[in-house]
Amino acid sequence: MVAATARVAGDLDVAEECVQDAYLAALDAWARDGVPHKPGAWLTATAKRRALDVLRREKVFRSKMPLLVESAEEEVVEEPDEDAVPDDRLRLVFTCCHPALAREAQVALTLRLVCGVSTGDIARAFLVSEPTLAARVTRAKKKIAAARIPYRVPEASELPERLDAVLIVVHLLYTTGHTAPSGADLVRADLVDRALHLTRVLLALMPDEPEVRGLLALLLLTDARRATRTDAEGRLLVLAEQDRSVWDRAAIQEGKGLVVGAFRTGRVGRYALQAAIASLHAVASSYAATDWPQVVRLYDELLKRWPSPVVALNRAVAVSMAHGPEAALDDVEALARDDRLAGYHYVPAIRADLLRRLGRQREAADAYRAALDLVDNDAERELLTARLAEVALG
Repeated sequence: MVAATARVAGDLDVAEECVQDAYLAALDAWARDGVPHKPGAWLTATAKRRALDVLRREKVFRSKMPLLVESAEEEVVEEPDEDAVPDDRLRLVFTCCHPALAREAQVALTLRLVCGVSTGDIARAFLVSEPTLAARVTRAKKKIAAARIPYRVPEASELPERLDAVLIVVHLLYTTGHTAPSGADLVRADLVDRALHLTRVLLALMPDEPEVRGLLALLLLTDARRATRTDAEGRLLVLAEQDRSVWDRAAIQEGKGLVVGAFRTGRVGRYALQAAIASLHAVASSYAATDWPQVVRLYDELLKRWPSPVVALNRAVAVSMAHGPEAALDDVEALARDDRLAGYHYVPAIRADLLRRLGRQREAADAYRAALDLVDNDAERELLTARLAEVALG
């Protein structure tokens, strides 16, 4: 709705205000006249009309939002180049990933305004505090104002320079939905499905980009396990516990084909490498039978292209499976001292698992308690609580 309204308003903040006004109008109109047959279309049409009203009141508009619009009258009649990006939401993602903004500001602003991810969940994805993330979004808006960056859909020739930021946005959108950082449910299907849709549109738009293929492969291969990630009672099942016979074979086949296509280009990046790791999990007959040495080698390559502490932590898990928990413990202990991961509950959770496998139950219990202090998702909390009970009994 914000995306459709922004096309009329030419301004993201104005679009957000108009959408909020539409919801308020709905409270009165729907109570009086009943809920319309298509409530979503009603809200969008109302928000667009509000945007047109704002644009007509040029003086009011310019006093409130002098930052993004170049000519109100022109914006009313001009339509963006829909041929460049044939999807409302993806068009807005490309627009918000403006190269004048720093990469983190591009991604945070887009996830917040376009994708509807909460500030708290974005902050967890960036491993920063919520106030820090909120300040970054505010600074990005102020920079847009100061630089008078116009809201304008980029031309086709401008898309490649924005692609990396767009891929980060879509990947973070997916990961936020795959394991919700907070709340009662493990998965937010709306975010997962939106990320898959955006990636498919992106691949149709830029079919020769190997990283787009890699990202779609990664999402498909990961999402193929969705139905098996919780049991009938909604309890989280880790990868080793999932029923592989129920995994979505069509998604796995499509994902494997995309991985092969991405590697054949000779321009392999972080998403294709992650997809290759996901592919090894997908084809293994069991968790223990996974080709862990090959997974470790792929993580080594991934770290060269993307030296992230989160990647290093995932590599440590693979090392523990390939060479035993003792071989990975030093790496995890070192990552536990990395300030960037201070609030990341997976560090103490993985450390606890290694200690449990080594029979160091008391230390494992302390680590599980540390993880429980940081986790905000109820399904993950329940799993960690159960593991703590196991080691406490042991």
